[in-house]
Amino acid sequence: GTGKTLLAKAVAGEAKVPFYSISGSDFVEMYVGVGASRVRDLFKEAKENSPCIIFIDEIDAVGRHRGSGTGGGHDEREQTLNQMLVEMDGFEATTNVILIAATNRPDVLDPALLRPGRFDRQIQVETPDMKGRVRILEVHSKGKPLADDVDLAMIAKRTPGFSGADLANVLNEAALLTARGGQSVIDSTIIDEAIDRVIAGPQKRTRLMNDKERMVTAYHEGGHALVAAAMNDTDPVTKVTILPRGRALGYTMVMPSEDKYSTTRNELLDQLAYAMGGRVAEEIVFHDPTTGAANDIEKATGIARKMVTQYGMSDRVGMVKMGGGSSEPMGPAGSGRSDDANSDTTLTTIDAEVRALIDDAHADAYWALNENRDVLDTLAYELLEKETLDEAQLAEIFAPVVKRDPRSVWLASRDRPVSTRPPIEAPAARRVAEARAHEAAQAEAAQAAGQTGSAPEAAETPEAQEPPQWPGQSGPRTDEDGREPWA
Repeated sequence: GTGKTLLAKAVAGEAKVPFYSISGSDFVEMYVGVGASRVRDLFKEAKENSPCIIFIDEIDAVGRHRGSGTGGGHDEREQTLNQMLVEMDGFEATTNVILIAATNRPDVLDPALLRPGRFDRQIQVETPDMKGRVRILEVHSKGKPLADDVDLAMIAKRTPGFSGADLANVLNEAALLTARGGQSVIDSTIIDEAIDRVIAGPQKRTRLMNDKERMVTAYHEGGHALVAAAMNDTDPVTKVTILPRGRALGYTMVMPSEDKYSTTRNELLDQLAYAMGGRVAEEIVFHDPTTGAANDIEKATGIARKMVTQYGMSDRVGMVKMGGGSSEPMGPAGSGRSDDANSDTTLTTIDAEVRALIDDAHADAYWALNENRDVLDTLAYELLEKETLDEAQLAEIFAPVVKRDPRSVWLASRDRPVSTRPPIEAPAARRVAEARAHEAAQAEAAQAAGQTGSAPEAAETPEAQEPPQWPGQSGPRTDEDGREPWA
């Protein structure tokens, strides 16, 4: 949904040349030789109608790493891939045929496809940033009647990580909800509901919980939100609801205030504590946890395992990338193991480190909820009363929350000395600090001059310097009425 196929079509439209679009799965057939024959026919027709563009969508269907299929080393897909490699080698400078392909699994492509002379230029089509989301929303909002309270910039701020297709879906859902409600314009309330639908699914109005389940759900979601508020490196909590939506009985929404492209270790640890918040709230209040935390435990385990096996954030395992990740191509067909499978001892160590991270997160959540039990009770009561709380209401409830102390320094090794030297100050921040210091000095000098009755000497600042001289001019340049145009 990031726009790979749309981008290829836009290239063809800008170039104003014939455009041949085909899916990778169209080449693969059960009959021997059909795929290779289609490749030859496609490239032959393209060369006859050059200049032109060939676009192969989802090329991983035919370009997967050879030797990883289920039919051995000579299946039809590999024959098709070999023919494609031969045709691409036949391109010359005068052929005037451009080949573009798209995939969301670049890790499984055969290396021969990616060598220079073939697909040697790889372009990452990521989800849009804040400015990109605003521009996409402007495109998809054309022709839709928006109320005055709808701010596209605020919608973009509330949808970090959304692809172009997700944003289009939000506005389409909003238009449908507006029509069903008999309204003539799309207002901000409907936009909020549309965003919730895209994130968590439609609201289950027929799923009626009894009083006990509503109470447990209120404390569960309140536990998530309160732990997030008590940690130091979590994203702001923007919404909490106990209305069933999708497969969930309720949900807590945390949204970053700006686009982020990396995550620190402390942020990951706080994410683990946030995931444990619902389960811990059930343990503290009811002493009888439910199955509602199953998805939270699954997510927390995934984060902890990545910290140990991929991010090098375990001092016992070390900064080593462990095999067996889902993003790696598997070994021979049916083996079920990656080429660099870990030993039993290493797997035991990894499991122990994952368990330790989960236990620490459980302890952090337990401390946060015990320390702020009054806030938890207030939050659960408000959820039972209002069912949904927005960011402003949550900020008022969280005002007395006691924050967790910052974690101790982590160095990946206990034997390394701790450096107390801070990082450098960013140039922009330094300029701001210098400007503020200069303003403070000027204000202090003016105050001192007022007390002594003498005027201070003008400081050497850009404002105190002489205005620029125009060529052939002896004094400041003025307009006809005597004013300085830059004043």
